[in-house]
Amino acid sequence: MTETIKQRAPAQPSRSYAAQVLREAFVRWGARLGLSWILLLVVVAVFAPFLANSHPLLVSANGSISSPLIRHLTPGDVTLLAVFGAAVALWFVKWRFRYRVLALVAVTVIAASLTHLTIQPPKLTVYEQYRENITAGAYDWVINTPVPYSPKDYLRDYGDTGLEAPLLDTGRTHLFGTDDNGADVLSRMIHASRIALGIGFVATGIAMVIGVIIGGLMGYFSGVMDIIGMRLVEIFEAVPTLFLLLTFVAFFGRSLYIMMVIIGITGWSGFARYIRAEFLKLRQQEFVQAGIACGLPLHSILFRHMLPNGIAPVLVAASFGVASAILAEAVLSFLGLGLVDDPSWGQMLNQAVKSSSFNWWMAAYPGGAIFLTVFAYNLIGESLRDAIDPYLKKSAG
Repeated sequence: MTETIKQRAPAQPSRSYAAQVLREAFVRWGARLGLSWILLLVVVAVFAPFLANSHPLLVSANGSISSPLIRHLTPGDVTLLAVFGAAVALWFVKWRFRYRVLALVAVTVIAASLTHLTIQPPKLTVYEQYRENITAGAYDWVINTPVPYSPKDYLRDYGDTGLEAPLLDTGRTHLFGTDDNGADVLSRMIHASRIALGIGFVATGIAMVIGVIIGGLMGYFSGVMDIIGMRLVEIFEAVPTLFLLLTFVAFFGRSLYIMMVIIGITGWSGFARYIRAEFLKLRQQEFVQAGIACGLPLHSILFRHMLPNGIAPVLVAASFGVASAILAEAVLSFLGLGLVDDPSWGQMLNQAVKSSSFNWWMAAYPGGAIFLTVFAYNLIGESLRDAIDPYLKKSAG
């Protein structure tokens, strides 16, 4: 009997509640489908310059090979590539989740600092020169991107550009047509995925950080801090986000960063409510009382021991929060108050109804992208909510 006990394998460390919820949620086909679409958008956003660009990927002139595309990469492009590569590498590293997150944050800060100090793309961009050189036979050979048009390339050298339906016989191939300025719609949609994902993740990240900190303090201390915190939550819940965005755009101009900050600052109250409710239950648990008795610091008790076991409802709210942020930016751009020059799905929707006739391709493709992205986040949110609902688990059992 003793030998049998000795030969038993050591018990595996139990997963946190959040890890169990994620595991159960992504067993469902809906969550997997939504995650697949989001991952596809992430890849498209990261590699957008290599998918749609008027600068050739490689050219050979008189035996000399060069890459105009690499030469025109911006610091933001290189930072995204570095962060994406680091995220993929850290996925296979057997570290604790918080260490991998800290490493990814460090890589992001270092990459952003280095690229902005060292990378200086040409200020003057002339897209027409490559097409003119190709026509004149100046290149031995050229390798273009799959979509050989940049989002801000208005094809002025052709002289007859403007709204074109998809696959119109004009000697140029535009799979999704062109907008009223002559720019390729597919190229603008590919680059607009950066705006959609950026505002969704950053705004929701800001809201989560604020909500987790305030809600954690409210739930742990209760009493006076809980009363003050709840009054603060009620104040921010009464603020109309869309009208606040319109006001700031009117006074401070159209800025993506202002949109991110406003959506994040006004959207933290829901996260605070969820964390408060979870921490009110968890603070009476034995492991929390043991941590207090051992003299652990407050930040360790709150964010190392309590948060992993109470963050599951916040993940549900985060998935819906990202979708709401994307819709807010799309609505603002549709009203003509979004970004001026950078491509946006909502901005393209606005162009569908600006002219005298309805341009279906300017509505179908951007509108479909917005629908699929919001639907994907909602699928993930529904699966997470089902995974943490005890009544659904009992009925399924």
